[in-house]
Amino acid sequence: MKDRPLNILCISRFYKGVDFIRGAKENGHHVYLLTSKKLDDSPWPWDCIDDTFYMVEDEHGLWNDQHLIGGLAHKMRTIKFDLFVALDDFDVEHVAYFREYFRIPGMGETTARYFRDKLAMRIRAKEEGIPVPEFTSLFHDADINSFADRVAPPWLVKPRMQASAAGIKKIHSKEELWQHLDHLGGERHEYLVEKFAPGSVYHVDTLTSDGKILFGRVSQYIDTPLEVSHGGGIFRSHTVEIGSEDDKELSKMNDKVMKAFGMQYSASHSEFIKCSEDGRYYFLETSSRVGGAHLAEMIEFASGINLWKEWVKIEVAAFRKAAYKLPPVKKDYTGIVVSLSRFKEPDTSSFDDKEIVWRLKKDFHIGFIVKAKTRDKVLELLEKYTERIRSEYHASLPPKNKLVGD
Repeated sequence: MKDRPLNILCISRFYKGVDFIRGAKENGHHVYLLTSKKLDDSPWPWDCIDDTFYMVEDEHGLWNDQHLIGGLAHKMRTIKFDLFVALDDFDVEHVAYFREYFRIPGMGETTARYFRDKLAMRIRAKEEGIPVPEFTSLFHDADINSFADRVAPPWLVKPRMQASAAGIKKIHSKEELWQHLDHLGGERHEYLVEKFAPGSVYHVDTLTSDGKILFGRVSQYIDTPLEVSHGGGIFRSHTVEIGSEDDKELSKMNDKVMKAFGMQYSASHSEFIKCSEDGRYYFLETSSRVGGAHLAEMIEFASGINLWKEWVKIEVAAFRKAAYKLPPVKKDYTGIVVSLSRFKEPDTSSFDDKEIVWRLKKDFHIGFIVKAKTRDKVLELLEKYTERIRSEYHASLPPKNKLVGD
């Protein structure tokens, strides 16, 4: 039966995608969750989940893929899964592997690599004429020396498979570079090195169906993710001026990235930088998922589009080979500010502007989303709140601890 409820297996090693799960159930589908045993106490929407399967992580926080395949094969004797969905960045390549093994439709391993491996992203983008900061792999000593002699520092050594700014090291000389690579030892192939391009960092959050971007919203980080993660800063982002050069150029560049990487249907979160040295836009990275750090909520208040719930509809439409229709889109402006707090449950009642549409409810955190008809009003409020948070609430952790996770 064409419109029968689908069996959707949501896979995540992190507490993510609550709205995806709710959206799938609201649309009449059977929802199954595969997650880590340690997340059993997380506030999943249990009323929307038909059954839950657990994996135990090893000492490195990983699952045993062969054990998982065996477990899934056993479950599939009685449950015919129609869709496998990775709710978090770290599960994208594994879920692609499971899809190919069990011949489930969706993104396969080759395409998934472009949305997880920062080296694959850069090579593919460069081949397609999309500007990227100069880079090299860390496989061959001569290539590394050539890069260091040709490209002026500072450089960034980045993990190929991590998310956000995790694991990035800023390097200031060739000698320091080789010292760091010696420190990485046998894991050096898991990294790349690229030119550090100072500038403003943007994110483009989109929905793609049948190979076409049907919704996109361009936003700008006020402080770069690197500055927030490594400097103990306060996380902030806001909608760029709709119709501005940033909006038009980054939307166009993101469209080129999605086509080059073979995106057919999914949500995506991509990051770009506008270099302060030459004024050019450069591609940094992308992912086939909804952005973290409550950016989805920020975008929903600006546009009326819930990226998680629309992603469900896109997945189902693709499975049924049916057309997906985007709901009406609003054009308001929003901004988000989030910080660690030195108080477990900070009292935010004194933040009483009518523009506040969301408050973060999380121990030892403080955060708001504001909504207004103009970008200037959003920026004014974000600046005011940032100063208050910094002086009255802010706390920070060492760089190895992410301030706002993906």
